[in-house]
Amino acid sequence: MRVRWLTPDKPENVSVGRRRIAEHLGRAGIDVTLRGTTPRTVLESFRERSAYDALVGTTRAGAIAGAALATRTGTPLVVDHVDPIRQFGATHPRPLALAVRLAENAAFALAAHVLYVYPEEEPRVRRYAPRATRTNLGVEYERFAEPDPGAIERARERLDREGVPADSRVLVYVGGLKPLYHVRELLAAIDHLAGWTLLVLGAGSLEEPVGEAASERGDVVFLGTVPHEDVPGYLHAADAGACLVDDPHTLKLLEYAAAGLPAVQLRGRAEARLGDLVAYCGPDPADVARATRRAARSDDEDVAALRAFARRHRWRAIAETYERAVRSVTDH
Repeated sequence: MRVRWLTPDKPENVSVGRRRIAEHLGRAGIDVTLRGTTPRTVLESFRERSAYDALVGTTRAGAIAGAALATRTGTPLVVDHVDPIRQFGATHPRPLALAVRLAENAAFALAAHVLYVYPEEEPRVRRYAPRATRTNLGVEYERFAEPDPGAIERARERLDREGVPADSRVLVYVGGLKPLYHVRELLAAIDHLAGWTLLVLGAGSLEEPVGEAASERGDVVFLGTVPHEDVPGYLHAADAGACLVDDPHTLKLLEYAAAGLPAVQLRGRAEARLGDLVAYCGPDPADVARATRRAARSDDEDVAALRAFARRHRWRAIAETYERAVRSVTDH
């Protein structure tokens, strides 16, 4: 079976979850071609419509473009709905957010199957979708729980070149550099963390202020995007991981958990899901610092509980849900 998957148009080493699912689908005999959603790739997908048996479209642009392609080509569509519309509405003008909501509703209705992550989206999805299944975000657990020695060595060598003292504690952030993730507050928190270094891996609209902070002070290191296979090495070198977004479902939190890295999580929606597995804080930099110190004091039992949480979210098991959905909309 051949599948064309339209994903968010992001750098290769950012938002890697869809690629992990595609790898597992490949092992199950489904040939997946991932394409970031742009006008060029949508046109390419239309021209090559005879080369695949099904479409998968990830919110937001991939799902909307996939619906348009499915309508024009008759190819069955699976919508991969991974982000709540609430997040888009919080960062975009209201008219645009309303237009995107309506376009997503249409995509749900035109899809043969919708997979969704957030329980808050269930009523909307099930109102429009002919068939829907709850899924989740996942983690390549073994990759982070037992990192490759080469990744550990590369990370340590890079941190040495960046001048990170061997006795410095490290707070790591991996992910998008956008206001939604309270990146500026995270930078300010290092003022309250004597003896710590903030390590930032990622890309986004706030790269410039992060880069400026890294160039102006010795306790901030900004590496941009790094090969995803090296991320476990950097987590291995850290003492705590930051996740300052009001979201109970994030890949970075699962990666921290699989690595046994104590996590600092923004207080809010995540509390009901994560319970006492992480140290909570508000967006105030001093509170972020206090939570970081609390997280770093986690004992072996705390770390084991966090790792057990991550083990329940392996990509391998989640990919089986995607396989069933894709096969259900085709004759394969």
